[in-house]
Amino acid sequence: MTPAESSYAADVRASEIAEDFPVVASDSDALEAARLLAANRLPGLVVTDPRGRPAAILPASQVVRLLVPRYVQDDPSLAGVLSESMADRVAEKLQGKTVRALLPDDRPELPVVQADDTIVEVAAAMARLRCPLVAVVDGDGLTGVITASRLLELALR
Repeated sequence: MTPAESSYAADVRASEIAEDFPVVASDSDALEAARLLAANRLPGLVVTDPRGRPAAILPASQVVRLLVPRYVQDDPSLAGVLSESMADRVAEKLQGKTVRALLPDDRPELPVVQADDTIVEVAAAMARLRCPLVAVVDGDGLTGVITASRLLELALR
């Protein structure tokens, strides 16, 4: 990074690059959330609690896991013998479930940054938590989301 780029990164705040982003409540319909992920090609969704505060991130990869039975996840060499129609059953697996049911029991730390954090702090949080998006909050309120692709877009200018 050049000195000018470094200065720029130190001056830009998370609130300035946060974007409006679809969010879902933890009691939302899981199938609708999966459709939202797919239709908008999102890396994940911010899941909010009843008060509208960020409670979790539902990565698209967590929903993709439903396409593959646990025994195939444990031994990927078995994937070649499964029929492609297994993917057709994902809607059945999501039917009647809430987003809360899709979240892992051992949820990692919530990827949240403060509105006045610099983009370097945002990048550090994203890298440390290995999450493709972070929720930006001001106090308890969600002000937007920063995706890894948005961060890269700024870094590569």
